[in-house]
Amino acid sequence: MVKASLRTKSVGTKVSDAEYAQLEARARAENLTLSEWVRSKLLEPGADGGTGRPGSGAAGDLADEVLLAEVLALRALFLNLRPLPDHALPGEAEVRAEIARADATKMQRARERLAAQKKASEAAR
Repeated sequence: MVKASLRTKSVGTKVSDAEYAQLEARARAENLTLSEWVRSKLLEPGADGGTGRPGSGAAGDLADEVLLAEVLALRALFLNLRPLPDHALPGEAEVRAEIARADATKMQRARERLAAQKKASEAAR
């Protein structure tokens, strides 16, 4: 018989009275102690292949895509908006055109980046 490893480390956080009551109710609903329930949730693999982080799964994946898309669009704007040769700033029309160009491809670029990351992560396993 294999002996279970002893739990000697602790993880903690502060919550409000209302949050604590919510956590207790969720644990009770699954017939677990609060400690058992929290441990199971912290160690639970996510639908994204095992991060276990809050927001993983379909909704979390979409949030990741949107967030990455916005960061990539801002990066594109930062790289493409430069002062004009006479050191003047680009006008509103030029800025709007760059925003439209960044917005047109941001979601596809984000999906490609996330897919590449997922592929690299799977290859590393």
